Amino acid sequence: MTEPLYRGMDRAELDRQYTARATVPNVDLYIEAYATRTAEAKAATPRVVSLPYGPSADETLDIYPVERKAATPVFVFIHGGYWRALSKDHGGFMAPTLARDGIATVSLNYALAPSVRLEEIVAQCRRALAFLHREGAHYGLDPDRIIVGGSSAGGHLTGMMLTGNWFADYGVPADLVKAAMPVSGLMDIEPMRLCHVNDWLDLDAARAAALSPQHLVASSVSTAPVVAAVGGTETEEFRRQTHDFAAAWRHAGRVAMAREVPERNHFDVIFDLADPATPLYGDLIGLFRAIDGEIVASR
Repeated sequence: MTEPLYRGMDRAELDRQYTARATVPNVDLYIEAYATRTAEAKAATPRVVSLPYGPSADETLDIYPVERKAATPVFVFIHGGYWRALSKDHGGFMAPTLARDGIATVSLNYALAPSVRLEEIVAQCRRALAFLHREGAHYGLDPDRIIVGGSSAGGHLTGMMLTGNWFADYGVPADLVKAAMPVSGLMDIEPMRLCHVNDWLDLDAARAAALSPQHLVASSVSTAPVVAAVGGTETEEFRRQTHDFAAAWRHAGRVAMAREVPERNHFDVIFDLADPATPLYGDLIGLFRAIDGEIVASR
């Protein structure tokens, strides 16, 4: 081992821990499944696609409302892809299942690194939430019942929707995000700065700290409950990051739990949000019930 850079790990070990695609035989199969299942969701449910929420071409979102219902609770999903890949067209596959429980789905798009800095990606996601709070009622959504979730980089962005105390700057209430579900979230960005991921993020230490939800928990004004999840076969670092964030959120006096999903990997764990038989789906329904006991009928 060469010089330790982070928690006793050198560059080679950090690269191993944070190369998620190396943990599965063929990552392309999962990426194709995201797109195929999202396309099927678009065909099977009402939708408003590519709705602009900000000034740039990449700032669009897809809304999957609940047919013939208004003021429905909303699950906002932020896709992963290490901030440099994928799109909203990979993130709507849970919509038909959630619609059966009376929940609308929104899949966010954002510009990708390295064409924009990570700060801009965070800002775009915040603009999207502000748009939904301001305009969501026009699309059958209840702007006061928004839960945010995301996978991997999307888990990080979910954490940044809870932290940073951005709410007043965007003209939204501090409790806009009623609950959150980061999945395989990258909550401490410092190891990203020290491994191959920084080839496209180009972070320094100060920016990495400012963009790390893990380091912003204590100062956050959000009191949203959190379920942080991770696949049971993911690397030690992905699992640690999930547990550490949940522990920090609890230590700050808020409600949080961490769930490791057995026999799920970094890429297929998120499919559980489209399967009502899974504990992770049950966790998401539980978050909605927690914010309003009447919004989701018992199964």
